[in-house]
Amino acid sequence: MPDSPGHDRLMRAVTALVRLGGTATRRQLRLAVHWRHIDAALEAGLVVRTSHGHYCLAGTDAARAAAHRLSGAASHTTAAQHWGWKVRLPSAEPHVTVRSKRSLRPGASDGVLVHWRDLDPDDVTEGWVTTPVRTVIDCCLDLPFADALSVADSARRAGMRSSDVLARSDWLLQRQRHRVARVIAASDARATGPFESCLRAVALQVAGLVVEPQTRIRYDDFDARVDLADEALRIVLEADSHEFHTERRAFDRDCRRYNGLVTRDWLVLRFTWEQVMFEPEVVRRAIEDVVALRRSQGRRRLRTGRVTGTKSGKAS
Repeated sequence: MPDSPGHDRLMRAVTALVRLGGTATRRQLRLAVHWRHIDAALEAGLVVRTSHGHYCLAGTDAARAAAHRLSGAASHTTAAQHWGWKVRLPSAEPHVTVRSKRSLRPGASDGVLVHWRDLDPDDVTEGWVTTPVRTVIDCCLDLPFADALSVADSARRAGMRSSDVLARSDWLLQRQRHRVARVIAASDARATGPFESCLRAVALQVAGLVVEPQTRIRYDDFDARVDLADEALRIVLEADSHEFHTERRAFDRDCRRYNGLVTRDWLVLRFTWEQVMFEPEVVRRAIEDVVALRRSQGRRRLRTGRVTGTKSGKAS
């Protein structure tokens, strides 16, 4: 039954994997759910083991079959997951790119997200999936900024060079080149996953705020690493995953960290996964409010980049 205890156990592992970007190590999954839930999802075929200690959502075989059926190539986030990258919201329907003038018979594309685009032979590998560089470019061109940034961040964590993507995009139209360049310029290998990438995508919309991922804030008697921080304005943004804070010791450690930041004149905003993924406007307004609060306190970033109202005793 849909609401049976067994079904609930299966979906816990699937939900955790979705929130982790569709791919994760066993250790990352174990921080979110019990090992029994992972093994149950594996046995049911909802989760697959791609290599020793690495897992992803099931669907690779379906994507390969759809690509062959449509004489196209698995692309976008489907290809990103094939390359082991994390995505904002894994889709149950595979992305497949077909030739721009190809006509499909009725029903052939059912259950598939089809994109019409002419790919060069060098853009496709293994006979059915776009290359890593082509995958990043397609995501930049066709997906919302937050989704594309999540893929680009993950690709850079995996070792992809920005210069390779920009060089391959040289042949695009100017508007398309700018779209790719914007995402690549904002991408950062330090981002830990789509949750943080999407939060940074929202923060980039806020005027006067310049955040850096995985910032270490240190004082003589205090040391903390935060998800995003504007050190000049002393603003911290945290992607707060409650799944990873179920142990009392971890919760205690977080409380000490946040209290330490606040007592040292840092403004800390904590956002849930649901807020960042489904209510970005709410998140943006909250960030704008805290930037406005700093402005009312005399601390603001000018167009030159200089920050007014800075005090002594900054963190190192």
